[in-house]
Amino acid sequence: MDVENCTTVTEFILLGFSDVPELSVFLSVVFLLIYIVTVVANLGMTVLIKLSSQLHTPMYFFLSHLSFVDFCYSSVIVPKMLADIFNKNKAISFLTCMVQFYLFCSCVVAEVFLLAVMAYDRFVAICNPLLYMVIMSPQLRVVLVSLCYLCASVCSLIHLCLALEISSYKSDVINHFFCDLPPLLSLACSDVTINKVFLFIVATFNETITIMIIFTSYLFILFTILRMSSAEGRHKAFSTCASHLTAIIVFHGTILSIYCPSTSDSSGDTGKVATVFYTVVIPMLNPLIYSLRNKDVKDALSKILSSKVYA
Repeated sequence: MDVENCTTVTEFILLGFSDVPELSVFLSVVFLLIYIVTVVANLGMTVLIKLSSQLHTPMYFFLSHLSFVDFCYSSVIVPKMLADIFNKNKAISFLTCMVQFYLFCSCVVAEVFLLAVMAYDRFVAICNPLLYMVIMSPQLRVVLVSLCYLCASVCSLIHLCLALEISSYKSDVINHFFCDLPPLLSLACSDVTINKVFLFIVATFNETITIMIIFTSYLFILFTILRMSSAEGRHKAFSTCASHLTAIIVFHGTILSIYCPSTSDSSGDTGKVATVFYTVVIPMLNPLIYSLRNKDVKDALSKILSSKVYA
């Protein structure tokens, strides 16, 4: 590395989608509509769960936090991305870049653990229905959610501290639409082996642990459902799990497709498209998946709307 080409950086330039300027209007409209749906759907789900007494159960307690996390990490990325589509000055200050990365990383890791906690919740509900409310007590719910946020904050803080140790960069141009860690590390002049190793270890550990919890929970759930004598009971059990399984497959499938293949380039065009999917599209899909496939949510929404109409 030529040391003369390495400089300290006060701001970065996010290339985003500048390589397709003819699509700028189309992309801005699409992303804006997706973001509006994301905000309305996730905040709406959170408020609905808060207002509806029939949704004051452990499952919907965790779902409200999932909706909150989806809203947060979409809001960390999309507004800046929309501004950069039209803005010729695509600069982002070094401090803002680091904050964006930290908040994004925290939200994604929190979602990974929340999906695992929700799988455990479904396991208790179906395999131990009589003890469900006892096991999933309000105290345990708060502890589980707090641990999700704590683990996410600690992992992100360590990544951030290691990133702040990078003293100089060979370029201030990031070929991405937000400050993700792999594109930043690719620009570093100093040795970032420890950053990459820690990123690999943490990502592998989080994915392995959470997928094991999810797989084990649903394995027991499947055995329990198959032993049910009532066809109606089996159908109801499958229905309560279908939404969560759909969200898990979409989220983890996209994450694994981006970060697991050794040949993947998270800052390339293909990586950008895949990253758009899990940072922009999935936060919109989650509340829609749960609301459209969940009778309790639709009933609760109908009751609240009816009470407002006849109030």
